[in-house]
Amino acid sequence: MREQILIVDDNEDIISFLKPALEVEGYIVDYALNGKEALGKIKGEFDIILLDVGLPDIDGFTICEEIKQVNSCPVIFLTAKGLEHERVKGFLVGGVDYIVKPFSLKELMLRVKVHIKQLDRKYERTFIKSGEVEVDISAKSIKINEQLIDLTKKEYQIIELLSTHPGQVFSKEKIFELIWGYTSDSDINTITEHIRRIRSKISANTSFDNCYIKTVWGVGYKWED
Repeated sequence: MREQILIVDDNEDIISFLKPALEVEGYIVDYALNGKEALGKIKGEFDIILLDVGLPDIDGFTICEEIKQVNSCPVIFLTAKGLEHERVKGFLVGGVDYIVKPFSLKELMLRVKVHIKQLDRKYERTFIKSGEVEVDISAKSIKINEQLIDLTKKEYQIIELLSTHPGQVFSKEKIFELIWGYTSDSDINTITEHIRRIRSKISANTSFDNCYIKTVWGVGYKWED
């Protein structure tokens, strides 16, 4: 399957330079010239988004936060500034890479290919079977004994995080950072309530007393069959 890339940049020269170059490499490429146009397209099935920070209407950091609400694809920032605090901000809002203009086409292509390979490795395991629980990563759903479980988005994300790292202990702070993000207005104590609801839903549908999410007192939570 050919990967799809969205370029978001108000510089039409960059669009006309990047789009055909990426298409020659076999990618399907779309583009947006401003933030508003980008927000109208981010629900599409893109594998990578190349996002300019300095757009005329909405800054790239804000757009990235919006992207992460509906699409988990990697976001690579393009920027004329290489300041450390801007790079840090880019990573905090969900970006995976940062390319400073002017950049070489060879460098950009290499980074795109690296992130595509990482995506391929991520989705090698579409299904995770753990006891009576089946996690469908591509469909973002959970089944217990073939019965689909009604979960909120955050509840599913917690289960996916823990079940894809069985035995690894995650603190509440780490779960909050990875799922809610640094910029969330929610309180970290929401983790406890989400875990309680997940356990209740799992226990109500399993044939034996196992909620799968174990508490490691004073440390955090882990997934265990």
